[in-house]
Formats: sequence, C-alpha cells, structure tokens
Amino acid sequence: MSRYDFDLFVIGAGSGGVRASRTAASQGIRVAVAEELFLGGTCVNVGCVPKKLFVYGSHLPEEVDIGRGFGWSVDNLSFDWPTLRDNKTREIERLNGIYQRLLDNSGVKLFNGRATLLDAHSVLINGETVTAERILVCVGGWPYIPDFPGNDWVISSNEAFYLEEFPSRVLVVGGGYIAVEFAGIFNGLGAKTQLAYRGPLFLRGFDGEVREFLAEQLPHKGIDLLFETEISAIEKLDDGSLQVEFNNGRSTVVDCVMYATGRTPKTTGLGLENTQVELDSNGAIVVDQNFQTREPSIYAIGDVIDRVALTPVALAEAMVLVDHLYGEQQKQIDYQNIPTAVFSQPNIGTVGLTQEEAVANYKVVKVFRSSFKPMKLTLGNHNERTFMKLLVDGETDKIIGAHMVGSEAGEIIQGLGIAIKAGATKAHFDSTLGIHPTSAEEWVTMREVSEVIRS
Repeated sequence: MSRYDFDLFVIGAGSGGVRASRTAASQGIRVAVAEELFLGGTCVNVGCVPKKLFVYGSHLPEEVDIGRGFGWSVDNLSFDWPTLRDNKTREIERLNGIYQRLLDNSGVKLFNGRATLLDAHSVLINGETVTAERILVCVGGWPYIPDFPGNDWVISSNEAFYLEEFPSRVLVVGGGYIAVEFAGIFNGLGAKTQLAYRGPLFLRGFDGEVREFLAEQLPHKGIDLLFETEISAIEKLDDGSLQVEFNNGRSTVVDCVMYATGRTPKTTGLGLENTQVELDSNGAIVVDQNFQTREPSIYAIGDVIDRVALTPVALAEAMVLVDHLYGEQQKQIDYQNIPTAVFSQPNIGTVGLTQEEAVANYKVVKVFRSSFKPMKLTLGNHNERTFMKLLVDGETDKIIGAHMVGSEAGEIIQGLGIAIKAGATKAHFDSTLGIHPTSAEEWVTMREVSEVIRS
C-alpha cells in the first residue's frame, strides 16, 4: 500500500497536463489534477482555438470582396461583435465539458482550485493537504505587460476574447505572432488598426525574407505598421478614448490598446521555494532531458519550461514523460523541424531552418524562391501575393527549410513537415507531380536556383 494519496499529482489541466493525466491513468496509475482557472489551458480558452475562430470571422469580409470578381454581390454587409464573441464562448464551454468528461472517464481525480507546493511530495489545495509520489507542474504562461504610466488601461489577449464592445480604433503592441495575428483580427473585423513594435521588423526568429514579405503585405490590408516605436504613456480621455504617447514624439488616439509583448512562465506563488526546484532568469522551471527538476520527485512540461511554447509540443512532452515514468522509457522529444503556422493575414507556414540558420550550419545552401498572385485573387482588385521558399543543403540535396506566406500556408506546410522529417531531398520534390491548379504545386515546380550561398 502506497504511503501517498496519489502516484501522480498534476498541477495545471492544460493540453500537457490533461494528456499526461489521462495517459498515466490509463496504465493504472492513481492520478489527480488541479486546475484553478479553466480546463484545456491557454490553447482552448484564450489561445489557439478562440483565436483561430476569430481569424475565420475576420477574413470573411475579404472573402465577400473577392466574390465580387466572380459575379457575387452582398448588400448591407454588417458585423455583430456579440454574436461572434458569444458563439465563440459557447464553443469553448463545450470543449471545457469534453475535457471534464475525458478526465472523469479516465479515472482522474479533478480538484478545482489553486494548488501550491508544501514540499517535494505535498500540495495544498482548497485547504486540504494532498500527497503524491510524483508531482508534475504544467501551469503554462501568462501575458506580460511592462510597467509604464497608464498601463492600467491596456488589455492582453486574454481580455480581447471577451470585450464588452468592439473598438473602432485599436493599437496592438508587440512583435510576436500573437500581436501580428490580433492586428489582422481587429483589422478584418472592421477596426482601424495600428501595430507598434519597438524593433525594426516583427517576428524575430522567423526567416528574414518571410518577415519582410509579410511587412509588405499587411499595409495592403489597411494595417498601419509602426516599427521602432514604443509607448511612453497612456492617458484616458473624458470620452473614454485613450491618448497614446510614443517615445519618438508621435501620438495617437484609440479606443483600445492591446499588449502582446510576450508571455512569462506562471510560476509565481506556486510554492516552489519550498522545494529544490530551480528557475531560470525568466521564471521558467529548469528541467533535464527527462523533464525532471532539481527536486527528484517533481517534473515539469509545456510552456512553463519555456522550450517551445506550442500545444502539440506540450502534448508530445506529456507522452514522453509518461513513457519515461511508467512505460518503456524509450521515447525522446525531437525539437527539430517542428512545423509552425502564424495565422496572420496572409498566413505564414514554416518548417525547418531559416535562411540565416541554414547559412550558419551548412557549407553550401541552395535557395529556391517563388512569388506570385494566387489564382483566387486574379479576378478582382487585390494586391496580396504568395511567397514560397525552399532551402536545400547543397552537399546532400536534403531539404532543410521550407517557408510560405499565403492563403492556407499552415494547412499546406503540415505535409511538407512530414516530408522534411523523413529526410526528403530536392530530387524527391522535383520528381513529385503537382496538383494543378493549386498554390501548393509550386513546391514541386521550383526548379531554378535563386541563390547559392557558400560559407
């Protein structure tokens, strides 16, 4: 008989926590999970899922406009924010219920409340002390808003999903994918939208040409890009609008300022000081290759370890961890060649190395590029273009990077992710017949080398 109440106690019922809980419980492990906010974590509630629903909704006016070139017309087009907001909320609540049933049907004990660590084997939850042989921390991250005069008036992506009224003028602050995506959402839904970023170009870490190409496309949509610009102060005016002062002497008046300047691991107040768990400089939990912390009985996965903050990564980490603890201990996480999408408008899809990374790691890099107006936009007055780029190891012919900016780039890049993971070469791509007419066929028809880079 175990001297602990549970074999595994999971703090956080997000994607990683739920997957780890269910998988372990299916093997007969006694599992409990604690969640203080909402089942499904960031992705389901204030992340990927509602954001993608908003992206769909915000793109519809452009679809209607595209339809005019094909002979369709819609009079008196209008948008009702409460309908989108509330339908989204109902869908999220449905998903919350699914997560609840998944845990219940797996035999996982759910504690609704905030769990804090008392020591290496004990947590305090709703005034009750619960013990476990092992503890898994997967509490995710939280939006970061810097300190400056008037920052009380700004919102984060969390609040953007539940706005009482839809603003007519919006300033989005940040240079990451969340900022770029929400700029597209607000703009598409009808708000006059500005995107401010302190650096010279957004989406740091993505391929340089991809970043530049998207920066060329967004103004065609009506988004005003303000690079090398920071907010110095915000003042709320008598009419409820916000006077925003920038560090370069410029100013603007908007109805809403949304900050998307990064997320930080949500480790404050967890009681980690009662254990040997170590944190790095940004508050992320330090773990080894098996997700074990400096405290042998405590593990961590997902955004809280700040490796790759993506839902599929947290799910994969959960599976590997459970295998390590209760299985054959043979699985390993491969963080290379993770396909990624940014649901900007147009979308970005990417897998493998950027050109900058490729040049730094390979002696000879062949670059194949293509830019074109997609067929869907040829019958109307639309300036949006699609960009595709393949990076090839000049010595082995292996594809080491693929990047796309254009409609459904995320959907298209998933298939390329499989090919690149399998070690596909440019010759494999060249011998594959394309599906005509599609944008995706361009991947197998790019025959002319745009550039050869030797290092």
